[in-house]
Amino acid sequence: MTSSGRRLPRSLFLAPSAAVLVMAAAGCSSSDARASITVPTPSSEAAAYCEALHRELPKTVAGMDRSDPGPDSDLTAGWGDGAIVLRCGVPRPAKMEDVQSEGIDADGVNWLLEQREDAGPRFTTTYRKAYVEVTLPKEFAHDITPLAEFAASVRKTVPESL
Repeated sequence: MTSSGRRLPRSLFLAPSAAVLVMAAAGCSSSDARASITVPTPSSEAAAYCEALHRELPKTVAGMDRSDPGPDSDLTAGWGDGAIVLRCGVPRPAKMEDVQSEGIDADGVNWLLEQREDAGPRFTTTYRKAYVEVTLPKEFAHDITPLAEFAASVRKTVPESL
């Protein structure tokens, strides 16, 4: 259970031997159990929007507390020990060129949906001066509620590019 009393999905728990193998493969030490992700390398203009976004992001998303992944960066954020990960300043996804690509609106922010095999969905903002990517766990495959929780922050800090 989390500190908010919410039960964590069983998929987050590994057998002790599997956990040791995962930590060894990822190069993690027991003193820093945070998830590690690739930090984007955006233009200076996009980085400025991302830094502003970082300061406005919510403390909780979908009932999960903020726990940013490593390495520390204003371009990344996480909730629920890496269950939900946000990266700002990512490159434009190639799938955006496909006119048949699936998109959704969550409280005034447009997102491109990419279903990932053996993982939860990945969403990337569209029509913004910096691309914001959010990956969600499988349990949110048909639930955009977490995206709505990012909408106010994105609208406030990352201008539209029409």
